Amino acid sequence: MKKIALHWKILIGMALGVLFGYLASMLGWQNFVSDFIKPFGTIFINLLKLIAVPLIIVSLIKGISDLKDISKLSKMGGQTIGIYLCTTLFAVVIGLLAVNLIGPGRSISDKTREGLLSEFAVKAQGKIDMAMDQKDDGPLQALVDIVPSNIFSAISDNGNMLQVIFFIIFFGIGLILIAPEKSEPVKKFFDGLNEVILKMIDLVMLAAPIGVFALMADLIVHAPSGELISALLLYSMTVLIGLSIMIFLLYPLLIKTFTGKSYKFFFKGISPAQLLAFSTSSSAATLPVTMERVTEHLGVDEEVSSFVLPIGATVNMDGTSLYQAVAAVFIAQAFDIDLSIGDQLTIVATATLASIGSAAVPSAGMVMLVIVLGAIGVPEAGLSLIFAVDRPLDMCRTTVNVTGDATVSMLVANNIGKLGEPKEKNWDDFKD
Repeated sequence: MKKIALHWKILIGMALGVLFGYLASMLGWQNFVSDFIKPFGTIFINLLKLIAVPLIIVSLIKGISDLKDISKLSKMGGQTIGIYLCTTLFAVVIGLLAVNLIGPGRSISDKTREGLLSEFAVKAQGKIDMAMDQKDDGPLQALVDIVPSNIFSAISDNGNMLQVIFFIIFFGIGLILIAPEKSEPVKKFFDGLNEVILKMIDLVMLAAPIGVFALMADLIVHAPSGELISALLLYSMTVLIGLSIMIFLLYPLLIKTFTGKSYKFFFKGISPAQLLAFSTSSSAATLPVTMERVTEHLGVDEEVSSFVLPIGATVNMDGTSLYQAVAAVFIAQAFDIDLSIGDQLTIVATATLASIGSAAVPSAGMVMLVIVLGAIGVPEAGLSLIFAVDRPLDMCRTTVNVTGDATVSMLVANNIGKLGEPKEKNWDDFKD
């Protein structure tokens, strides 16, 4: 009997989670879902995050050491950062075009605005305080933060992924520069460790349908009221239109143009990672699956995927950048503030740079949005206007982030001749 593909299992889990969430909401089972259903989703996300940092460490070291030449590392690194910046700029511009054409903020009434500001004031203040702490730092603080003073401390926190990547690249360069007979035992150790972690990913993904079911049930049962959602529906539609253009038009078009691969090939290969990104709202938690799908199903050489994807999970936030552009203009429109061309160019620059500093965890983009609002003189309290629908939109923009990472990995692999045929491994098949 033919086994059900992973993406179908995840879709079934999502659908059942939505249905159960609605049923639980109607029957007043909110506490039951929080106490006995949500923990399984939390455990699933924790398992993925548990693997994320070890995976980044071993795969990056393996990928860099396999290059055997620092010039190759420089070439790949330059292309990776360059393409990531280009796709982020595209995302911000698409977001600005969508929000200016649709104008969702103009539909917000004074009564609705006041209600939202009042209901979510405490949450907004928390994000504002976090952003102000970052804003008070010097202009080069972001550069200082990349270099860890203690690698073990950096590894202990998923929010310090950029510091971990810095150390690994530094370590990998040292491994390239020493004599082959000295580096070989170290490389063999990390090669073996990489295989163990990939097998752990296989095991964790067996629980994906259950984890997704629990996450979706909890999301639905605690969703905002219908009246509140309808007030923000146009804003949500604007964000979703922009994200859809990225995921269904821009990325596949880049893949088709530069690699010759079809839309069907691309989406069939990456869909399980997209679905997982949608349900977890975390690029870091999805990273293990993204790496497996890109390497095994999209034909990207492990040398490329192990370098490009961990960096992408940290610095490439196309969906987050697009959302920040839409949200900033939406809030300005809601407060009846006219933004000049200069203000909108400031959004482009600030949102692009802010996305690099966004941690690959749920709702990190909300903190960075405060910085974008401050740059164009829009009241940071306006953050309260979008809290009600941030969670579902966070799920969608994380899906775009992950799809963008996969796209760039294919483009870089194609540019350096490391894009081949997929290995077509099945999640349910285990090696002896």
